[in-house]
Amino acid sequence: MPSRRFESRENGSLTRQIVPVKTPEEEELDRKRAQLAQLEAQLADRELDLATLRAELAAFERRYLRFVGRRYAQLDKLEAEIAQHFARESPKNAEAQQRAQQARTQARESSEATGNAESLDETEAFVPSDSLKKLYRDIARRMHPDMTDDSDEKKRRHSIMAEATNAYERGDEARLREILSDWESSPETVMGEGTGADLVRLIRRIAQVERRLQAIAARTTQLVESELYQLKMKVDKAASEGCDLLAEMAERLDAQIDDARQRLTGLTQNTAS
Repeated sequence: MPSRRFESRENGSLTRQIVPVKTPEEEELDRKRAQLAQLEAQLADRELDLATLRAELAAFERRYLRFVGRRYAQLDKLEAEIAQHFARESPKNAEAQQRAQQARTQARESSEATGNAESLDETEAFVPSDSLKKLYRDIARRMHPDMTDDSDEKKRRHSIMAEATNAYERGDEARLREILSDWESSPETVMGEGTGADLVRLIRRIAQVERRLQAIAARTTQLVESELYQLKMKVDKAASEGCDLLAEMAERLDAQIDDARQRLTGLTQNTAS
């Protein structure tokens, strides 16, 4: 590094001081490092926000399927049986056959959508602690797959981040600490030497972080605009006003299910007689 020599008098004697002077490349390297640090902090926050949003939506979806989705599946199954009854009674009626086919398709889709909703345990809302958030943010800042161009390294990071996300959604702080400790002791954290090479790596890494931020923004917008998120917002708003919107929906569906059962029973009895 170049240096400049200065002379000064102290206690009546002349002293010389050599002050290092940074090259333009080194000054640019410092600016890029500061820029990258700011972007990485922003990225870690956005990754945390996205992971939290996904976890909250997953928890809400389980709750919805348990209280509402399985009732829709029951209702659709009954309506399909009713439509099938009319189709059997009028085998030459094309409209009745078409309605029966559509009802069977709807019932099958509802059943597939709910899956094992009836066996789901009661799940509390996802409320991550500050320490859990900090651990996940630190992991995202250090080892996100979009921070490297090497294909093998990218795969390795994908695997690590998937495990970290699962641990975060489970609230497993111990596992997050293990992941972070393993990473900090890995060879990947070793930096190269040389101002020019460091500058190139920083420029490329900054570009990677910016691309990831754009991807996160797009995915977040997609989730926020989804029907599931919009329903969650309605349910949350109703809860703040003292109403349980899902319980009300379930109650209305129960009434519709009872009505459908009665209609199906009546049709069956008429056919038998």
